[in-house]
Amino acid sequence: MGTSAKHLNQNDGGQNDQSRNDPADIARVAKERLGFDELRPGQSEAVQAILDGHDTLVVQPTGSGKSAIYQIAGLLIEGATVIVSPLIALQKDQVDSIRDQNSAAAAAVNSAQKASHIRENVQRLEEGELEYIFLSPEQLAKPSTIETLQRSNVSLFVVDEAHCVSQWGHDFRPDYLRLGAAIEALGHPRVLALTATASPRVREEIAERLGLREPKVFVQGFDRPNIYLRVDKFETETEKRDALIHRVRWADKPGIIYVATRRAAREVMQALEEEGIDSLYYHGGLGRKERDEAHEWFMSGASGVMVATNAFGMGVDKPDVRFVYHYDPPDSPDSYYQEIGRAGRDGERADAILFFRQEDIGSQSFHATEGKPDPELLEQFATRLAAIQGPPDYESMSAELGIAPRKLSIALQHLEDTGVAEIRASGEVHIAEDADLSAAAQQAAEEQEGRSGSRRARLERMREYGDTTKCRREMLLRYLGDDYNGPCNFCDNCDATQDRVPIDPSAGTRREIV
Repeated sequence: MGTSAKHLNQNDGGQNDQSRNDPADIARVAKERLGFDELRPGQSEAVQAILDGHDTLVVQPTGSGKSAIYQIAGLLIEGATVIVSPLIALQKDQVDSIRDQNSAAAAAVNSAQKASHIRENVQRLEEGELEYIFLSPEQLAKPSTIETLQRSNVSLFVVDEAHCVSQWGHDFRPDYLRLGAAIEALGHPRVLALTATASPRVREEIAERLGLREPKVFVQGFDRPNIYLRVDKFETETEKRDALIHRVRWADKPGIIYVATRRAAREVMQALEEEGIDSLYYHGGLGRKERDEAHEWFMSGASGVMVATNAFGMGVDKPDVRFVYHYDPPDSPDSYYQEIGRAGRDGERADAILFFRQEDIGSQSFHATEGKPDPELLEQFATRLAAIQGPPDYESMSAELGIAPRKLSIALQHLEDTGVAEIRASGEVHIAEDADLSAAAQQAAEEQEGRSGSRRARLERMREYGDTTKCRREMLLRYLGDDYNGPCNFCDNCDATQDRVPIDPSAGTRREIV
């Protein structure tokens, strides 16, 4: 396990790490084991923080080499490295990359594998044959997984896509909320949290939810100067739809169009097909096979257009995406910047255009208000949890209470926030014996209402982005905590004459010609 480089002792708290691991060690391992002639900005510093025994949070754009941080640190620390990754496709890509480098043994354990394959990888982990093990957050909710890791000398715990732990950011996933308990069950090895985009508030919640201890935080610049920012405004839905189809027809491809609903994804794709534009749609309601096929189609295609809800995102690391258009506004500037960041990863010019109607913000605001928890239902939920021995059966409780399992998982986290519930690494939930369940349920409902208010506030920031006459890049980057000062000279407000998509108005669309 590990490498011939100097090792750290997992239990020494990093007291003497600096004397035994310096940037020369990091650079040597990066070159000899991973083939890197030089490290990118921020990588060496983040690795050094881990070697010094610190929990670490790294916020860097996709493509900046975040995975190299845990790969190098894992080789310099004796013990296994656990990487929590939310998508099977992402896990596979990382395992394949490590195997191609032949730097160390790596494997994944997920629901797509046969039971025999899972047993084999678990045995290799327990016997110390694996340096890197990739797991989904759902796997870490299983007591058997925690027990295996407790026997496996885990020295580094990595949370990829760490923004998923934050209810204030984008792409929140309830399963991520249990990771803090899993970390403590493993004796709190060093923790590395990675994400591409996180505002200061999201960073705070990542640290809080994961229980990071005085973390070192590294934030690399968010600016993607090759992405041209633009907002096109419309009075009617018909005008907006026609303008989108018109622009897509003449734009360089491939590209992504984000919409708010599954219905819109189908309808926009059909409108594109009428224009002879090669396209597919993607949303969370598709089966796994359909989603995998659509993902593969887009990643391997040269000129396709994907029309998708925000379910299409993680694992989309395609370098030549020439545009990301938003037919509907996303729920926050966090989400918007994450989604437009999927364009132009090859460094060439790409366009990010928001097709904007004031009414669209109102519609999104309505959905942000939905789901306010009922204190009475929360109290019933807490009462049932108090009577349960072992992990809750959310499916049965969902049917009994008439609440979706995902919402029950979120409700449980609200109860934990009030101090009434404790979620243990085994999956069991302990309800405090002297708890006032009625008061706790009311407090949890009020806190959730506060989060709904925050979501509405973030939507208002999207309205401000659509309406601003100032530098759009400055507005986005300052929201994310960057001290960027405009003008950027590469957005519609800084250069009102920019319109580099080669549209030929005389030709029109096929519908206009016919």
